[in-house]
Amino acid sequence: MISLTDSQKIGMGLTGFGVFFLFFGMILFFDKALLAIGNIFFVVGLAFVIGLERTFRFFFQKHKMKATSFFLGGVFIVLIGWPIIGVFLEFYGFFLLFRGFFPVVVGFIRRIPVLGYLLNLPFISGVSFSRSYETNMLFH
Repeated sequence: MISLTDSQKIGMGLTGFGVFFLFFGMILFFDKALLAIGNIFFVVGLAFVIGLERTFRFFFQKHKMKATSFFLGGVFIVLIGWPIIGVFLEFYGFFLLFRGFFPVVVGFIRRIPVLGYLLNLPFISGVSFSRSYETNMLFH
């Protein structure tokens, strides 16, 4: 089992609350306040989990500037009061930022008994990430 420091545990909680508030804000017809709180919790939680310096290095790498601009621009647009446009910009930026992690997550989910069975069904396995893509993305 992975041992976490106290600040990483706090970060996991903040990130979880952030995802919950983002999801709940979308369910409640893009509620501005819930989306803003979710964005703040998610970004602060990420900084607690991986550290402030590594967070800045992750977001401000030269090849990720477009993704960071979309993600943080979407957060800003949600905070100023246009939640629908902001959420779509955030999702696009989130996808660009974290697309290298998606194959790793799918590989992890494939090892979970029930979810792995569902991902290996014929009509779903063709849509999920392939093994070759997963190994290529791990080393970039």
